[in-house]
Amino acid sequence: MHSIKISVATKADVAAIAQLFDAYRQFYQYPSDFALASGYIAERIEKAESVILLAQDVSGQALGFCQLYPTFCSLEAKPIYALYDLYVAPAARGAGIGNLLLLAAEQSAREQGMCRLDLTTAKTNLPAQAAYEALGWVRDELYFAYSKAVTAPC
Repeated sequence: MHSIKISVATKADVAAIAQLFDAYRQFYQYPSDFALASGYIAERIEKAESVILLAQDVSGQALGFCQLYPTFCSLEAKPIYALYDLYVAPAARGAGIGNLLLLAAEQSAREQGMCRLDLTTAKTNLPAQAAYEALGWVRDELYFAYSKAVTAPC
């Protein structure tokens, strides 16, 4: 594997992450919208509402990203991270970049005093599920996840 650098994204990284974020949204069947992707990522970074980890090669090429949202677990009465976005560019897949991002997310969570990382993934995303389980993530068998749109379109 090539030398990969994982770092916390800054304003200078918005364009690179927005390209990946737009591709991530397309992976989940959303239409391409670079302006939306760029604005969303810029706002998260500017307002410090999430932690975005960026994977880059030695030339600075963005290869993947992971976005963590700080939240809380009421039952444990402790802070947690919701790992909502994880994406590796198709050309970079198979090199372990997703695993590096997951391990960096775990390290960030520890450093920030989080007690847990939570994530959801599509039932059909079997490669991601295998990667998570190989790194010690445990699938929830007790709870169902629900959502309800409160604005249109959502």
